[in-house]
Amino acid sequence: MKTSTNFSNFVLLFALALAALGLWRQPAPAPVLAAPAVQDADPACDSSRSVQVSGAAVINVTPDRALLQLGVQTNGLTPDWVQAENYQAIQRVINAVKELGVDVKDIATDYYIVYPVYNDYNALTIEGYRLDNTVSITLRDINLVDDVLIAALKTGANEVQDVQFYTSELRSYRDQARALAMQAAQEKAQALAGAAGAQADCVLHISENSWVSYYGGWRGGRQAAIWAQNVMQNSGGEAGTVELGESPISLGQIAVRAEVSASYSLR
Repeated sequence: MKTSTNFSNFVLLFALALAALGLWRQPAPAPVLAAPAVQDADPACDSSRSVQVSGAAVINVTPDRALLQLGVQTNGLTPDWVQAENYQAIQRVINAVKELGVDVKDIATDYYIVYPVYNDYNALTIEGYRLDNTVSITLRDINLVDDVLIAALKTGANEVQDVQFYTSELRSYRDQARALAMQAAQEKAQALAGAAGAQADCVLHISENSWVSYYGGWRGGRQAAIWAQNVMQNSGGEAGTVELGESPISLGQIAVRAEVSASYSLR
């Protein structure tokens, strides 16, 4: 019994000595990470109350470019003959246009087809062959329109497929028109909200629609579909005007129009 008591005392003294020397340590508790501070989020738009508006703008511009589509149609008894004749005629037309200063890169074949000609629709006997060859000519100098037409017809062209006028600054006018249309929509939203005792706040939705129309002297007013790349134009004063002198060509104007629809939250 005495031996057991002495052993217990020895263990106790040994433990006290270790604690005194710093060698007896309790396991450190796991560190407690502080939760990150929650920042106040920006107040979201209140979409439960909104106003829907639209805005439109139109810019009118004098064209500074032209696209001419001129053709040579050749008829003959054999395909070889019509091909040879048509080639010579179209080359004379192209050379005449180039002599007026038109770059070769602005002259391109647009349509080329050879087909048999029958006596009537239901006939099986071929009477001959017809070749249609059309070239598209881009004119960067509007003053050359009538000169190119006359030169082409004098040297072999027997078809004028189309003449279209457009502007080389389409992108710039489109952007201007869109900005004006958006400004009109914003002003309308503020006016409507103010009349109702509220205030237009943030934008909830925007949609846009733009197009271009040509109103000129070739075959009357019509849509210039191939140039309608989401545009608008409204250039006042003397901007974009071209002096044609004695030319019979009346350029008219290109109308580029943009429309936007937008909704704003109310507060």
